[in-house]
Amino acid sequence: MAGVPYMRPPEPEKGFDVGDVVEVYCDHEKNGQRVRGWVKGIVVQVDSKMVAVQFRTNVYLTDGWMVPDHILWFPVNSPHIRVPQKRSSSRVEPVGSN
Repeated sequence: MAGVPYMRPPEPEKGFDVGDVVEVYCDHEKNGQRVRGWVKGIVVQVDSKMVAVQFRTNVYLTDGWMVPDHILWFPVNSPHIRVPQKRSSSRVEPVGSN
């Protein structure tokens, strides 16, 4: 089988699988206070374009509504979802303190 010519090899597909622990940048509750920052969750569903992440804490939509099932959806290439980082790099800021 003839190979397809290319300038450089394609990157292996970086994606998430069900059961992966991830961090998501969103509004959530921490110590009884609503904050915006990185919070850990578990990937519960993945398709070709979206990733669903479920949390143990209350999470909120950008317009302020609490999500009753604790599940947020993100595009697979969103900058707001990542593999867990070291604790020192996470920054949490209270919501509404601009």
